[in-house]
Amino acid sequence: MRITEVCNAWVVYRMTLHDNTVAGNVVCEQREWDAIEAARPGFHTLLHTGLKTEQEAEKLARSTSGDTPPRVSKKKVAKPVVPE
Repeated sequence: MRITEVCNAWVVYRMTLHDNTVAGNVVCEQREWDAIEAARPGFHTLLHTGLKTEQEAEKLARSTSGDTPPRVSKKKVAKPVVPE
């Protein structure tokens, strides 16, 4: 029988590369973050913690991922009639 783990919390952190440049935002499980932080304390920046779903974490990591795009009115602008 296969044992399935359930993730109870997700985190978003900003990854730092070896030359101290920022690579981008990353999503992982809380237990993975704990291992990353234990290996190199303070190297990466924790942005959000305790998120309930991976989708919520992805949305925060990408800022607007999954948002419905705003509706744009397609009103036609009348061109002014120029007398000749």
